[in-house]
Amino acid sequence: MTGFIPDHAHAREFRDALGNFATGVTVVTIASPGGPQGMTANSFASVSLAPPLVLWSPGKFSRRHDIFARAPFFSIHVLAEDQKHLADRFTRGGAQFEGLAHDLTPEGVALVPGVLSRFDCAQEAAHDAGDHTLVIGRVLRVETAPGRPLVLSQGQWGGHRTD
Repeated sequence: MTGFIPDHAHAREFRDALGNFATGVTVVTIASPGGPQGMTANSFASVSLAPPLVLWSPGKFSRRHDIFARAPFFSIHVLAEDQKHLADRFTRGGAQFEGLAHDLTPEGVALVPGVLSRFDCAQEAAHDAGDHTLVIGRVLRVETAPGRPLVLSQGQWGGHRTD
């Protein structure tokens, strides 16, 4: 085992150590004046069962950070193991909703079709957290389907190297 102080000189080692924790892959969607927006995120966690709260954390380095961090409503879509194409669609420069048939929540948030689970949320709070914002949502509705999640661990998407 190797130890280090997580400073600028050890940024890669810190990122690699964090990568030892497998995370699911999600797409977070919001309504915006310019139309539906989506962002791929692996920073999703449950916070509370009663009341039902979840969180995700958009990075401040994203040009869309502010619109996502301030959205009053959002949906978090948990991707299935065969949906990496959806993760790619909602990354920087991806096609987003272009050519993707989708429905809307009663709050006007676009829904990504065919995902493993979806959590429709109202923003409960947003907290500054270093280079990210923690966005806590009260879960209004959930839809779920059987299947296995798309997982990111040690630089691999569900068993496919990303580097």
